[in-house]
Amino acid sequence: MENRVYSKTFLWMFIGLLVTFLTGLYTSNNIDALSVIFTKGGYWVLVILEIVLAIFLGVRIHKMNPTTAKVVFLLYAFISGLTFSALFIVYKVSSIIMIFGVTSALFLIFALIGRYTKLDLSKIGTFLLMMLFGVIILSIISVFVPGLNLMVAIIGLVVFLGYVAYDVQMIKRRSEFLDEDNAAIISAFELYLDFINVFVDLLRIFGDSD
Repeated sequence: MENRVYSKTFLWMFIGLLVTFLTGLYTSNNIDALSVIFTKGGYWVLVILEIVLAIFLGVRIHKMNPTTAKVVFLLYAFISGLTFSALFIVYKVSSIIMIFGVTSALFLIFALIGRYTKLDLSKIGTFLLMMLFGVIILSIISVFVPGLNLMVAIIGLVVFLGYVAYDVQMIKRRSEFLDEDNAAIISAFELYLDFINVFVDLLRIFGDSD
């Protein structure tokens, strides 16, 4: 069962990423959609929907029908793609492709560490959470102090690479008390978020703006 959960997890993570990137690419070339999202208040509606769906999936996953869990995850990936469209406007496509490749390589390295290390990574969970709160606070401050953006991106990169290894190791433990499909979906969702955040942080550090 454990290997099946791993396989399903990475399959659904890939599907989620594909939905997000294709949606973002298509939306970035649709003037009407961009107008609704970024000039008519649609962006904040989408952000709120993302938060609601993330909380709903995390809280209800234990009781959720597997099909419902998959629909919620894909809906989240689609909505994220709509907000993601801004990246295709701000950064050059060649830069996005290059950073995506680097993100994939880093993700693979830290996923393998999480999968095969003998260390108990659950011990660093609290530390990562504290650093994540720090990143959130710094991100809010950076709105008023633009010079902090680079530091926020670097710290965020470290945090979410740590989360990749941590969340991969948690797949095995989660599969012991969750339905196989639901364990795969919630794990895929967490790794999807890790990948997206690593990608965005790398883009903010090394991306070539258009």
